[in-house]
Amino acid sequence: MKIAIPTESHDGERRVAASPDTVKAYVKKGLEVDVQAGAGTGSSISDDAFAAAGAKIVKEAGKDADIVLTVRRPSAKLLKAMKNGAILLGGLEPYGDKAGLEAIAKSGVTAFAMELMPRITRAQAMDILSSQANLAGYKAVIDAAAHYTRAFPMMMTAAGTVPPAKVFIMGVGVAGLQAIATARRLGAIVSATDVRKATEEQVKSLGAKFVFADVADAATSGGYAKELSAEDKAKQAALVAEHVKGQDIVITTALIPGRPAPVLITKEMVESMKPGSVIVDLAVERGGNCPLSRPDEVVVHNGVSIVGTVNLAGKLAGNASPLFAKNLANFLDLMVQKDGSFKIDEADECIKGTMIAKGGELVHAMFTGAK
Repeated sequence: MKIAIPTESHDGERRVAASPDTVKAYVKKGLEVDVQAGAGTGSSISDDAFAAAGAKIVKEAGKDADIVLTVRRPSAKLLKAMKNGAILLGGLEPYGDKAGLEAIAKSGVTAFAMELMPRITRAQAMDILSSQANLAGYKAVIDAAAHYTRAFPMMMTAAGTVPPAKVFIMGVGVAGLQAIATARRLGAIVSATDVRKATEEQVKSLGAKFVFADVADAATSGGYAKELSAEDKAKQAALVAEHVKGQDIVITTALIPGRPAPVLITKEMVESMKPGSVIVDLAVERGGNCPLSRPDEVVVHNGVSIVGTVNLAGKLAGNASPLFAKNLANFLDLMVQKDGSFKIDEADECIKGTMIAKGGELVHAMFTGAK
């Protein structure tokens, strides 16, 4: 069997869906691995490094492969080149552009969207959302520090005292927790909020203050956040609006799967902040947690910089790619046996939960309505 690693076709995407370590693991199982020339350049992984791990460097990857691994949705050209029944595995953005998903299905491939990985313990090593969000949370704080015109930690000097920055994290998922930890390491006074009451313990364990209105817990059975009622939204918004006034940096990370990003920081809240403050909106690709944010732009409104960098994890491709690649390799372990044989067990919760297309049709429950 042959695995292909193509160069990503999305503008600005520097990640790659394999690493020398995962290539070695595939080759050890008796699989052939084709890597498109230059596929790892954006992640500082050379063709020589892939070749030394056992890969074959090719001009184009995917045409005759049994399995194609990608970071983002493949190009129309790659889809057309893939053979019928081949496996497509990667970040396929299952919540948007249904026409694009139908094109994947009609190509005849069996496609797995890794974003749909179930939130269960044994799936953690396959969870691309978590591995990439962790880096995004770190990078958000680093970018905030770059745009902030003051220091993060308190400094006692002969000329006077530099006060510590006040950082507020909105949304305490993987990205939010890493943002808290990073801001704390830099010496900031950190607070955080989430609609899931259970996150309070995690926030406090990292040395931050938890900000929470008296509202119903909005945690789902899968661990995600669900939308609040109109009454609870108003309570939470009022508390946040008062808290934001005194913050120097706000980092928003709130996303609801399959829904536009909820508005957390309104224009009025932005205008209540001090000039020189910074907002980093990690949800800008899904409409943004702040209506003023714009994809890949820094918007300055009333003296407040609103940073809307898209694909923050991709800015750390040297770390993001090996983690992403390992997630894919762990998932493939469910299907590729030690002797190199291949079997798709559709009863497996992780396989069933991520399979979106097979036999020319979209088969996931979100499209078929099946339970």
